Amino acid sequence: MKIKNLLVGVAIGCFLSLLMLNTQVLADSVWPRMVGSADGVPISYEVHGTGEPTLVFVHGWSCDGRYWRMQVPHFSKNHRVVVIDLAGHGHSGLGREDYAMDAFGEDVQAVVEEVGAEQVILVGHSMGGPVSVAAARLMPGRVIGVIGVDIFQDVSHPMTQEEFDSWMGLLQPDFAAGAAQFVRQMFIEKTDPVLRDWVVADMSAAPPKVAVSAMEQMLSDVVSGDALFAFDGLETPIVAINADLWPTNVEANRRHMHSFDAVIIEGTDHFLHMAEPEAFNRKLEGVIAGMVETRSGAE
Repeated sequence: MKIKNLLVGVAIGCFLSLLMLNTQVLADSVWPRMVGSADGVPISYEVHGTGEPTLVFVHGWSCDGRYWRMQVPHFSKNHRVVVIDLAGHGHSGLGREDYAMDAFGEDVQAVVEEVGAEQVILVGHSMGGPVSVAAARLMPGRVIGVIGVDIFQDVSHPMTQEEFDSWMGLLQPDFAAGAAQFVRQMFIEKTDPVLRDWVVADMSAAPPKVAVSAMEQMLSDVVSGDALFAFDGLETPIVAINADLWPTNVEANRRHMHSFDAVIIEGTDHFLHMAEPEAFNRKLEGVIAGMVETRSGAE
């Protein structure tokens, strides 16, 4: 009888230990979180790692948080890393009429405030660059740097209405075909064709209403000059990590930004953070370190 009770006790103890272990595993799992943006649209985001400043990664047009999968494990070793799905993208809500840069900036602001980050560096790829600028304007003092990824080649470069119509005409009436044509030209020959084909197929499968609206809003800002005015009074340092696919005019940008610099990675394309992740991550580490040092020197 004593042996039987002992065995039962051991079995119960093992069960409770396994239950506690399983509960801890679930607690440590990184599940996506949701927060309402300023207009109530639910925004999906993930948090990985610890350490300040917090790095907030903002994807580009018709992309989502998955596009940063080669950065999350690397940077979450030393930083809290936040990956966002902007409204209408990934797992975030679709209930918005116009997908404008300012509204996307509010998405980023909502997430930053929800996680309670006090010092933030925003890392924005492509459209994520102007979105990060919009977010930085909403959080002066909290955002200590904006890092554009293959964006800000020349913020003063104008766009005519004819050019706008040509860009938008590519996405209509057959969005999937037009988007595929548009995205393919952002790659170079040496890029892994598996990566290229996945990106083309994935972006072409974006919700047409969201994609067309976001592109229309982004390009309209360029035509009207609002994209350039966004830098007025913004004292947040901005650095671009760009491919050499298109030239970056550093001096032109410095005439419109309080602080601007650029790092060029040669022999890659618009999706350099995916095509050349090791080289990109090294450059990003250096830019982050420089922003932290600048911030520390100013305090």
